[in-house]
Amino acid sequence: MSETTTADRRDKVTELVRDARLCMLTTMTADGRHVSRPMALQEAEFDGDLWFFCYADSDKAAEIRLHPEVNVSFSTKTSWVSISGTAEQVSDRAKAEQLWSPLLKAWFPDGLDTPGVTLLKVHANSAEYWESAHSSRVVELLGYAKAAVTKRPPDAGENEEVSL
Repeated sequence: MSETTTADRRDKVTELVRDARLCMLTTMTADGRHVSRPMALQEAEFDGDLWFFCYADSDKAAEIRLHPEVNVSFSTKTSWVSISGTAEQVSDRAKAEQLWSPLLKAWFPDGLDTPGVTLLKVHANSAEYWESAHSSRVVELLGYAKAAVTKRPPDAGENEEVSL
């Protein structure tokens, strides 16, 4: 794999993450169950780290302290991204101010002065993405129907694994 190809794949992950912004964060409970919950990404410039706001005493923060390995998945109408990484709780007022959005007041009514508000930082280790060749769900379903009749795999679009 050439450096250009690696850079292109990383750029594609960045583009897909930026387009989705909403995701599912999967953590592991103390008894080994995986739990996913919706989260809003706070920084669209993906540089290998994903940032989220949460409460320090939340279940997800406790699970991350116990098992820092997480997965973050994004999807749009035509793409899916799965990012594996390591998460940590970060207390950094300057970074929080940089990432803050007025929309977050719905969850943190006193803004950055809300008791217990903290940042979660996920450092990505690897990603895998799928991008559909079709922008229309109908065209995609017709492709699957054709594949069933012809007994040939459907054109599933682009699928790549990326080391980050």
